[in-house]
Parts: sequence; structure tokens; C-alpha cells
Amino acid sequence: MTSRIERHEITLKKVVYQLPGVDQVSVRRDVSYREADDLTMDLYYPLQAEAGVLLPAVVIVAGYPDVGVPNILGCKFKEMEMNISWGQLIAASGLVAVVYTNRDPVADVRSVLRFVRERAATLGIDPHSIGLFAASGNAPTALSVLAQDGNDDITCAVLCCGFTLDLAGSTDVADAARKWRFVDACAGKSISDFRCDVPLFIARAGQDQFGNTNIDRFAAAALSRNMPLTLVNHPAGPHAFDLFDNGSTSREIIRQMLAFMRFHLLSA
Repeated sequence: MTSRIERHEITLKKVVYQLPGVDQVSVRRDVSYREADDLTMDLYYPLQAEAGVLLPAVVIVAGYPDVGVPNILGCKFKEMEMNISWGQLIAASGLVAVVYTNRDPVADVRSVLRFVRERAATLGIDPHSIGLFAASGNAPTALSVLAQDGNDDITCAVLCCGFTLDLAGSTDVADAARKWRFVDACAGKSISDFRCDVPLFIARAGQDQFGNTNIDRFAAAALSRNMPLTLVNHPAGPHAFDLFDNGSTSREIIRQMLAFMRFHLLSA
């Protein structure tokens, strides 16, 4: 008999920001999006969601496989308190949040997006207003969806303390991916490989213990192409400040991330 892996400390961390009604959002659990592979999603809905009204959605992107492989975190991605609390915050903001399990991060995020669009009416989701949210090592997988060779119509994306891609000969993201076991989904790409029409919000932690070189180079390259980029820096913030720093600046930046999603998705 194999022993159950104890949950990693990070899986128990909740977002430090709260909104009224976060504990009252409704959750539709374990919706199968690829039954043959035992892959499911949880959907978080606003409490007052009206039947028949299609709402914008935010997919919380996974950059680590959590089904069919040894899971060092001790739980599935959608069971992490971080993703539960982000799902609740997004729903309390009037949007639908989608969190899912996966075997192949790059292929499965596209499967999730395809499933959501194909079943939009039954899921209560507007298929023409879908955003992405990703933190830390999940961000390269989210960015890969924005590549020009993809066919996913994404309305906006938010990266929180996210790794991006290696530019100008850097190997920071590749090195981190090997160490922390996330997928370096943008390996070999340049800034010209990405769409220039998707509004992107990047939250930067000024005291990120993993460094910010990849974010800084990505932001400079994105601005050189006049991409619609919003960059907010938390000068004193550590990596994952949304989980580890319960200060007013952290809470304000989280509020800005939610407002960014609402602005772009509700006006799409």
C-alpha cells in the first residue's frame, strides 16, 4: 500500500485579501472535461448568478501536472487553498472561476478552454469573454496560450509573481523550471511570438527571492512592441506576496488584479 503524501505547506496558504460574500459563492465540483483521462474542473459562480445569463470566466492556469504523476504537493491543483481562495475572489467579483486537474499542462489548458467554449451555455459562461490567471511557475503555461501560433481567443491575462520566458540568452526560467518542476512552456520563444492585442497585467514582487530578471526583460520587450501591458510593482513584496504578505500594498495590488479582470471581461 502506498502512503499518502502529506500536503505541502504552500497548499494551505490562502490569499490575504477578502471580499464580502467570498464564503457564499456557489461551486460546481468535479465537472469532467476529459473523462477518459479522469480530468475534472471546479467552477466558482457568483452567489446571485442568474439562470440563463452567460458570465465572463477566468481560468486559473496550472503549470504542473497533478494527475498520473507523483505529486510532491500532496493534493491536486484545484484543492490548493490558494486556488480555492482565488476562485472565491473571482466569483465574488461577478465572474466565473475555473480551476482544473491536468496531466499535460500545455495541452490540457487548451482542452479546458475548448471544453468551456463548447459547453458555454450549459456552464453559464460567455465563450467570447475568457481571461487567464496564473501565479509563479504556472505563468509560462498561461503565456503559451497567448502565442501567435495558438487559436485561443483570450480577452485578458493576469500574472502574479509569474515566471515568463528567457530572453537575451538568459536561462533563469529554464533553471527554475528544472528546480521547481514546472513546465517551461515558452522555451525557445521570443517576444515576437506573442500576440500584441491581449491586455496583460503583471504583478511584480520587488523582493522576490527568485529574482525579477525574467519579468523585467519581458516587460521591456513587451513595451518595445507596444503591447497593452500593465505592470504593478510591490517594492517590499516577497514572491507570492498574495499569500505571504498581509499588508495594505499586497491587498491593494490584489484588488487591482481583480479590477483589471472585471474591466476587460465585463466590457468585452
